[in-house]
Amino acid sequence: MSEAIAGRLKELGIALPDAAAPAANYLPFTMSGNLLFVSGQLPLENGKLAATGLAGTDIDLATCQRAAELCAINILAQAKAALGGDLSRIVRVIKLNGFVASGPGFTDQHLVINGASNLIANVLGDAGKHARAAVGMASLPLNATVEIDAIIEFA
Repeated sequence: MSEAIAGRLKELGIALPDAAAPAANYLPFTMSGNLLFVSGQLPLENGKLAATGLAGTDIDLATCQRAAELCAINILAQAKAALGGDLSRIVRVIKLNGFVASGPGFTDQHLVINGASNLIANVLGDAGKHARAAVGMASLPLNATVEIDAIIEFA
């Protein structure tokens, strides 16, 4: 990992966890050519789900944004594992797809996913600026509040 990326992680107080193992019959990431596809990451912290329930009903916006940050941290952990420990191989984060378990009338999914977008951009700089989707869902696996997947170009 480059010193610049390691320095930004340290400044932000982020220690990347070990990449989580898949919970079912899928891979945590796959590669095709120079693209890395990271499976949906949940807001796991210290191996436990940190945010459950519906945004706007059970969980406030700030907690949802923190959940999205945790998803982004777990995306970076998967990327680090996929890229042999070297996040400086990331050329660009192409796209994030963010899913938010949302209560009736909740329309701030984009603000929730900003938690992930901001973290990725803060850690990776220009390489972290990406396209994205922020979608409301009735529910997510394990009652998670947020799930985010990623497409990343690497060298």
